[in-house]
Amino acid sequence: MDNIKEELRQHILEEFLPGEKPSNLKDDTPLRTSGILDSVATLKLVTFVEEHYGIEVEAHEAGVENFDSIDGIASFVKSKKA
Repeated sequence: MDNIKEELRQHILEEFLPGEKPSNLKDDTPLRTSGILDSVATLKLVTFVEEHYGIEVEAHEAGVENFDSIDGIASFVKSKKA
């Protein structure tokens, strides 16, 4: 799961937080509730997750409960691949 977290961190930093230090983006940093990701950015992240991990994210699964932190996204990906 650590590999998933690092891939997510790298993607989020490159796409949505260019120039930010990786150490500032923790596994539990709120992404949506803090405003780092807006609705369009969340859609882009969902698309990345679907394509990169070969899973399908249903509309109801793309909410804050699964997509508000690297921890949450990684757990979600792991559960979908199981």
